[in-house]
Amino acid sequence: MFHWYGYNDPDKVKGKSLDRSLLRRVAGDVTPYRRQIAGFLLTVVIGALVGLAPPLIIRALIDDAIPRADRGRIDLLAVLLVGAAAGGAVLSLLGRRWSARIGEGLIYDLRTRLYDHIQAMPIAFFTNSQTGSLISRLNGDVVGAQRAVTGTLGSALDQIVTVLTVGVTMLALDWRLTLLSLAVLPVLLGSSKRVGRTLRAITRESMELNAAMSTQMTERFGVSGAQLVTLFRGQRAEQAAFAGRADRVRAIGVRSAVYSRAFMLGLDIVAALGTAAVYWFGSRRVVGGDLAIGDLVAMGLLVNRVYQPLIALTGLRVDVLTAFVSFERVYEVLDTPNPITDRPDAVALPAPRGAIRFEHVGFTYAAAADTTLASLSDGATLSRSAVPVLADIDVDVEAGQLVALVGPSGAGKSTLAALLPRLHDVTAGSIRIDGHDLRDVRLADLRAAIVVVPQDPHLFHDTIAANLRYARPDATDDDLRNACELAQIHDLIASLPEEYDTVVGDRGHRMSGGEKQRLAIARMLLTDPAVVVLDEATSHLDAENEVLIQQALDRALAGRTAFVIAHRLSTIVAADQILVLDGGRIVEAGRHHELLAADGLYADLYRTLQRDEATTA
Repeated sequence: MFHWYGYNDPDKVKGKSLDRSLLRRVAGDVTPYRRQIAGFLLTVVIGALVGLAPPLIIRALIDDAIPRADRGRIDLLAVLLVGAAAGGAVLSLLGRRWSARIGEGLIYDLRTRLYDHIQAMPIAFFTNSQTGSLISRLNGDVVGAQRAVTGTLGSALDQIVTVLTVGVTMLALDWRLTLLSLAVLPVLLGSSKRVGRTLRAITRESMELNAAMSTQMTERFGVSGAQLVTLFRGQRAEQAAFAGRADRVRAIGVRSAVYSRAFMLGLDIVAALGTAAVYWFGSRRVVGGDLAIGDLVAMGLLVNRVYQPLIALTGLRVDVLTAFVSFERVYEVLDTPNPITDRPDAVALPAPRGAIRFEHVGFTYAAAADTTLASLSDGATLSRSAVPVLADIDVDVEAGQLVALVGPSGAGKSTLAALLPRLHDVTAGSIRIDGHDLRDVRLADLRAAIVVVPQDPHLFHDTIAANLRYARPDATDDDLRNACELAQIHDLIASLPEEYDTVVGDRGHRMSGGEKQRLAIARMLLTDPAVVVLDEATSHLDAENEVLIQQALDRALAGRTAFVIAHRLSTIVAADQILVLDGGRIVEAGRHHELLAADGLYADLYRTLQRDEATTA
């Protein structure tokens, strides 16, 4: 009855009103369920009318059937009483079914739309958004939107219909007793407001504490967080912080339970006073011959039926406005534009060769405030400064060439590589594949043609086979084996008790850095791409494994265009082109011997790598 105290907060909606455009949009989202809504409305109306039957049947028993000693009529009215109860139960079940179909359908629609939209967003969106906030939109706000339709509005409709039907019936029976029954309403409303404020305050604190505990658990239960706590002996401090919050939640829970129960008991007492007043005044009128006893009994039953919805309706405005906040938050994310999408006339790339042309490419990272929503940063101040990274990159790469990208840290190597599969879009110039501007090619075709093996490859908490088949779901066991043999990882997998069914753990933490990279290379090989980007993909390998991987890559990359960001001399020396980046620009380009002879930045970097590899050998 008073569920809204636990969820809604009038402070959030102070001075607000329902936006008509929001209402139209919500109406559009629930339009596919118009038949279910019609069924729900029908059951509510019929249910409210059926709910009037018992008091009227009892009235007929007392005023008509009993005085006339009409046993047949008494039997009929008794059957009607049972029928009304059964009919009310069936209508309630039907209404719940309609409500569930509407609510669960709406959750499905909003959740899948939101998931699809978020998943398609560019990397910059995720870089500047909190994962927890995105999950909250997908879970909490979507459920809140569903509750707005089937809970708040459905309950409000039920209450309104009940008040109207019961009120009209009471007025028809006796207007004096009706007015007397409403005399206690100010007391009910006043106590409802006062206790409601208290319950809202303690519920808000409880929700904040629960959110803090959830954050603590999410961060500390991950492998990295658990490792940090263990290494810095933080268990006691973590336990104390968690126990303190949990203890406060416990205290709040007890206080909330007592307040709620006391409030309900108080309402019962006030309602009893109203009922007693009706029976007292009505009984005197019955004795005086002004009122039939059946009317008095019916009025007493109807009074109890009208109090609860009347009290609940006092919070209707706050209920509706607060519930629709969830819709606003869902639509806020859905309305966030995705700058990297297919153009209407995007072309297919059925048989890519892998010829790449950078034409005076420039790139600037957009300001964080322009890539995500402030509400998804959990209160963090988003930067409004754009960051230039690349300028005037002009390079022609023939199909099948191996290109090494070298340069000091922060030179723009990884950013340049990320532009190829359109993880970001260029802000100046263009990149072409086989003569087509990347922005003119269908994204699905482009990303099938270009595969990136990152420096720290991500593995899902699943089996090795499932992680490999993420790149190619139809890959056979033989395909997996062949790819893993090329990546020099099959022998290790075969030595595991569960082989390819081994679960790699959260983010692949059960595998070493080199093992994860070799799995990522095997996953790349399964897709048979035309262009491969290796972002320092051999940096975590020891010298022996690096030789094996290099041999595998020599075979695997044959006939493919490859961009390699590497600190290994073997990769650099073998490259068809070496691009030396510094400060976001290409300062040198050529083959290994040419750049050594020039004795510039490349020569300095090469000598540094020689010393480093000699030291670690």
